[in-house]
Amino acid sequence: MPEHGCYHCGLPIPADVDLPVDVEGVRHQMCCTGCQAVAQSIVSSGLVDYYKRRDAMPEQAREAMPDELKDLGLFDHPDFQQGFVKPIGEHEREAALILEGITCAACIWLNEQHVAHQPGVTAVDINYATRRARVRWDERRIKLSDILAAIQAIGYRAYPYDAARSEQISQRERRSALWRLFVAGFGMMQVMMYAFPVYIAEAGDMTADIEQLMRWASLILTAPVVLYSAAPFFSHAIRDIRLRRLGMDVPVALGVGAAFLASCWATLAGKGEVYFDSVTMFVFFLLCGRYVEMLARQKAVRGVEEMGKALPAFAERLAAYPSQEGEKVPVSQLLTGDVIRVKPGEAVPADGVVVEGHSEANEALLTGESRPVPKTLGNEVTGGSINVTSPLLVRVTRTGEHTRLAAIRQLMERASTEKPRVVQQADQVAAWFIVVLLILATITAAGWWWFDPDRALWVFVSVLVVSCPCALSLATPVALTVATDALARMGVLVTRGHAVEALARADHFVFDKTGTLTYGAMRVEQVRLLGSPSEEEALALAAGLEQGSEHAIATAIRLGATAVPVASFGAIKATTGQGVSGELSGIAYRIGRPAFVAELTGAPIPAALLEDERSGRTVVALGSSAGWIAGFSLSDGLREDCASTFDALRGQGIELSIFSGDTPATVVELGKRLAVSRAVGGMTPEDKHAELSRLQRDGAVVAMVGDGVNDAPVLAQAQVSIAMGGGTDLARNQADIVLLGSRLGALADGVGLSRRALRIIRQNLWWSFAYNFTAVPLAMSGLVTPWMAGIGMSASSLFVVLNALRLQRRRAN
Repeated sequence: MPEHGCYHCGLPIPADVDLPVDVEGVRHQMCCTGCQAVAQSIVSSGLVDYYKRRDAMPEQAREAMPDELKDLGLFDHPDFQQGFVKPIGEHEREAALILEGITCAACIWLNEQHVAHQPGVTAVDINYATRRARVRWDERRIKLSDILAAIQAIGYRAYPYDAARSEQISQRERRSALWRLFVAGFGMMQVMMYAFPVYIAEAGDMTADIEQLMRWASLILTAPVVLYSAAPFFSHAIRDIRLRRLGMDVPVALGVGAAFLASCWATLAGKGEVYFDSVTMFVFFLLCGRYVEMLARQKAVRGVEEMGKALPAFAERLAAYPSQEGEKVPVSQLLTGDVIRVKPGEAVPADGVVVEGHSEANEALLTGESRPVPKTLGNEVTGGSINVTSPLLVRVTRTGEHTRLAAIRQLMERASTEKPRVVQQADQVAAWFIVVLLILATITAAGWWWFDPDRALWVFVSVLVVSCPCALSLATPVALTVATDALARMGVLVTRGHAVEALARADHFVFDKTGTLTYGAMRVEQVRLLGSPSEEEALALAAGLEQGSEHAIATAIRLGATAVPVASFGAIKATTGQGVSGELSGIAYRIGRPAFVAELTGAPIPAALLEDERSGRTVVALGSSAGWIAGFSLSDGLREDCASTFDALRGQGIELSIFSGDTPATVVELGKRLAVSRAVGGMTPEDKHAELSRLQRDGAVVAMVGDGVNDAPVLAQAQVSIAMGGGTDLARNQADIVLLGSRLGALADGVGLSRRALRIIRQNLWWSFAYNFTAVPLAMSGLVTPWMAGIGMSASSLFVVLNALRLQRRRAN
């Protein structure tokens, strides 16, 4: 009999998923690889009785573990860690986790402090807006299961991050919040029905026993609101107090609890004021605000989740290619070299190269470019892009965590867990604000108790509630999260937490030339022979020396030598910014700058090479210890939108420079074309570093845009570093921002959006401070009732969230 749900977790099984596990000889289907791994571990550990004894399906797949299995450390098993743990060093590991139970900035601080103090934990970063954590540890000193247990010990839950689990937790949060909101709303309306007659009744219109009956009815209706709807406030406040921390829920719980208990006492005693209507209204409005904030936050952080769903679960593999007969296999089983068929409308399951077919691919999710990109024989296709028009046969080059999509996701995850300086400052202010708030509320209550005891309680509650700094804590992280997501959609991938703020403040952009302002797809235009070898022999020698380089010039020379056998050199050595040296048959060779080669030849640079350099072309020389061999003139096409991008950046008040290792004449000529006065060529990485440092000493906030290994030191020196998406892995890892597409104009759009983000952060902070400095005195003076305080606090938080969401609107900058 076929199973209608996952045998392990009970969730529905997608129609195209086939992930079986044999349990005591019976084949059962699982819904995902996570459930499959857990079930297989349960079977392998001899704990099959777990499935026999369980009474009902668990709610979450990876929560479904018997205590015995937890003791065995399932989370420490290498197979289980494969999808969310990566090695950083020989013994250091890094895990991407998602936390449940986070309600305020104090929760983030508490978790970071608690986990960081665990022996063996080397780093921990948690993002408030995304609830995502990045934890590093030394596996010789602590296990991942110990870290998860430490988080659980302080009242939170941590899970291995994946897109499906994130969505499940989001759905559960929404469902729980809606139920609590429904109970609070229903209770509020009913309590107001009983409170209203008391408010409008004239003296003598209502007997004491009727009024007391109204109070008892209000108490009964308010109890579910306090005990169920407001329960998270109390549980979180108790946890914070037990751990000697002050979170946002402490003042809320104090206010609600004090008003409710005082009202219960007045009802039992039959005298005094009751505040059941204020309590229910406050809880309802506060839950409304938090629910809308939760929806906005979840909407803002779906960028990585969308990328997680970009790859299909299955692919059609042509096992006997060139035979066209295909078989459907899980994407996880694809290997480098496999040939797969991608039909129109399907997502490409892995990175590869087209071996048959002509089509177009929609890469909007990856690069932000909405126009389909033509794909034909020999073109690269990226996993996660959508094949648009015709079938393609693709030979897989990278799979799994090695694909470009996986690299983008990892960089986005790193950015989402890092905490920028501006967020840290806001969190510190919010933490101190809570302390000041509790002191002010206590002083206010004492003062009112002295002058008017009947009003002391509700004034105390109003002060606690109206100024709770939720808006202050939300002001910065929500705006940065929305901005990061919006930038990614336009092809500007933020990989470091501080990058948005730094990009907004940058006032001087420094560009490399090859591969940045140009496409980096250079070609050999001319071979000038300077010695006895023929053109084919010269190309073979040059390609042999450049065989291990990723530089665009090296690629052009290798392509130029495709028709001749490449020489096989030994002991090849690269000199950064100069060229490459090697030895063949006892003879030393060099290729690179003419001056670099001249050091080996012992002869002056030929006049013909000097003339080629003065013409503005890129010239590479080849020589040996026996003399000069050849010179190669190369050219590279300028990006079409380069001039318009420079104009747009200048229009935003940004100064521009070009620092390049290319020949000075070539760079000066390019500077004239782009109207850039500071265009310097012939620079080594050390020269670039020194010149960039000089700009910084003069007060410039520098953004460096580069590509390639030579740019890595300069990228590290700049306040914000930007790498082209086609650059080397080292440059991308070093960079704070990666331009995913070939459109340089996305950089100017990104500057405009980041500046808008910084303006919105300032607006949110000013609003938060202005609101609190206005609301607190009003509440202390008795002009704000508890229910008004609830509306004000919720509206304040909602304002900063909705203001941040304005960044999702695309507009000309």
